Amino acid sequence: MKDFGNVSKKQYKQVIMLKQYYLEGQIEAGCDEAGRGCLAGPVYAAAVILPPDYKNEILNDSKQLSSKTREQLRIEIEKNAIAWAIGFCTNEEIDKINILNASYLSMHRAIEKLKQKPEFLLIDGNRFRPYPEIKHKCIVKGDATYLSIAAASILAKTHRDQFMLNVHEEFPNYDWNKNMGYPTKKHRQAILEFGITKYHRKSYKLLDKQLKLF
Repeated sequence: MKDFGNVSKKQYKQVIMLKQYYLEGQIEAGCDEAGRGCLAGPVYAAAVILPPDYKNEILNDSKQLSSKTREQLRIEIEKNAIAWAIGFCTNEEIDKINILNASYLSMHRAIEKLKQKPEFLLIDGNRFRPYPEIKHKCIVKGDATYLSIAAASILAKTHRDQFMLNVHEEFPNYDWNKNMGYPTKKHRQAILEFGITKYHRKSYKLLDKQLKLF
């Protein structure tokens, strides 16, 4: 087993149960997004086509893994995937079309950028806007069920985290290097004290007792 950091026995048992494919013999792309619940930054999505015989003892839902393990897996996935791509929607786009539509659009953008066209899409969650001419299946907790969706969750999360680490240098008061834009107490306190930045989602409830939109 490859060493990808600290993984508990419980996590290991979950990992080895991940499935390689939904439909045998088809080119499947797993799709997932990251950042829907954040107050700031884009929503990111990834689409990943893995080899049909791909195996990875550690790969799992990104939320179940440490930051170090996710970064190591990112290298592994990008190296060994048949194809992978990233799509995103900015905070301005989220405010304009809402986060659900932005999540769909981000996944569509990732799928569109794949260097090989998939024959079938595996989508994490219970809803999706159909991508033209490609059938799909929504899988609740798919990132803990199928390897390709888990791989997409890793890429979406790590690429988005990198974006937030970069913009943290521009706006260090909001603790984005730790909260990645999620609504922590320190993040909300910084909004109250310093106001919002160009990366904040104005359509979100940015403060617990928000009285007006910024």
